[in-house]
Amino acid sequence: MTEKEKIALIEETLDLDEGTLTADTVLDDVDEYDSMAKLSLIVMMDDEFGKKLTGDVIKGFKTVGDILAVME
Repeated sequence: MTEKEKIALIEETLDLDEGTLTADTVLDDVDEYDSMAKLSLIVMMDDEFGKKLTGDVIKGFKTVGDILAVME
């Protein structure tokens, strides 16, 4: 899966328009990145990548790039 495809998956998970995010996007600047979005991210990571995210890992996410690093 390419970085662009991963970003598109994150955008879909956060219910954002395609092309809204880049790897450098700061998550605090994304209004849709709220507690429900974080839960959706947990589910998506488990379903798509078989990765279990903890609260501490999610708290460590500052940019979209941080999420992408976990997807690898």
